[in-house]
Amino acid sequence: MQRIFSFYKNDQHEWYVDLPEWKGDAAELQMVEGADAMLDLISCNVKKVVLQMSDEELDKAEILTLTHTRDKNLGGGGDYLLKVYNGNTINQKLWLCAVAEFVFEGLPKKIWFKPV
Repeated sequence: MQRIFSFYKNDQHEWYVDLPEWKGDAAELQMVEGADAMLDLISCNVKKVVLQMSDEELDKAEILTLTHTRDKNLGGGGDYLLKVYNGNTINQKLWLCAVAEFVFEGLPKKIWFKPV
């Protein structure tokens, strides 16, 4: 699966993914537990980030690697590691919630992404 995602930062400095097909609570679309820090890094102080993301290899893309799958009673989703960004080792840990499972129809072992 390969798709373009838009992320935006609101006036409270919270990041959200724009996902019109999501039928759950809008609060579930908030990027937290390191995903927000990753978007801050990528955004270079702008309030919107557009990323091409894929569970298959993309040329010139960064890689998120699944390190742990969380139990449903602990929020579901998975813990990922962004080891390198822009050629620099950063070891950014982040959590992608059950929304990621919805989008990718499961939790990919790797997620490739790059700004569009």
